[in-house]
Amino acid sequence: MTTTRLTVVVDNQAGDGLIAEHGYSLWIEADDRIILFDTAESKCLQPNCRTLGLDLSRVTDLVLSHGHYDHTGGIALVLAEAGRPQVYLHQAALQPRYVLRNGTTIEPVRMPERSMQALDHLPGEAIHWLTRPTQITDRIGVTGPIPRLTSYEDPGAPFFFDQLGQRPDLIEDDVSMWLRTETGLVICVGCAHAGIVNIVNEIVRITGERRIDTIIGGLHLLHAGPERLQQTVQALNGLDIKRLVACHCSGASAVDYLAQHLTCQVIHGHSGLSLSF
Repeated sequence: MTTTRLTVVVDNQAGDGLIAEHGYSLWIEADDRIILFDTAESKCLQPNCRTLGLDLSRVTDLVLSHGHYDHTGGIALVLAEAGRPQVYLHQAALQPRYVLRNGTTIEPVRMPERSMQALDHLPGEAIHWLTRPTQITDRIGVTGPIPRLTSYEDPGAPFFFDQLGQRPDLIEDDVSMWLRTETGLVICVGCAHAGIVNIVNEIVRITGERRIDTIIGGLHLLHAGPERLQQTVQALNGLDIKRLVACHCSGASAVDYLAQHLTCQVIHGHSGLSLSF
């Protein structure tokens, strides 16, 4: 297999010389492809790419984990730089979405209008609607919707389709990526709204590969209670996982808990973090 390299371009935490925002974007180099997994909010994407020596015009594929603004804000910028990459997303990513903040205020979190307009200008053959698992190359794939099978995992916050908070949104457009390497799977998640245990189990089912070298991305455990954390640890410890890189929305205290109780290595992610396989 050829070398695979992953670089966190945007995260809530920034490495030296980089800038941070509430968002996430991961650069993936594998199989002669340059895949951008999410685009963050947009303010940090281009400056951080320049600092890291990453050329957005080389992007061949854009994968969107879900339709929230902090993962899709840079779509127009990427498409302007890269031209016409292949784009992978679930159709529900285009829906209006809201979140309840602090139990009192409902705020919009949908994909920005400029991002939707940029997608609308793409030719139909450039867009892949993720209704089922889809291969980008023989060893790189994107899930479709993730079955919600665990009783203790939820989207991570009170999300809604309406501004009145009457129609719950389970973020059914939440999708993840996998890459096969010689040392096992590399699993890339955006916010893991489907639940990290559900995601990992589904990718193991799809691929038939039980060895997991690395899980990287946001885990959305910042609001998780003790029971969910305990059951998450128990489930993950039952899998063959070497390393977990927690980014973006994982929650610092939750990551500390995982580091204390998981048998695998746990790392706090940040922009500029690079991994090779």
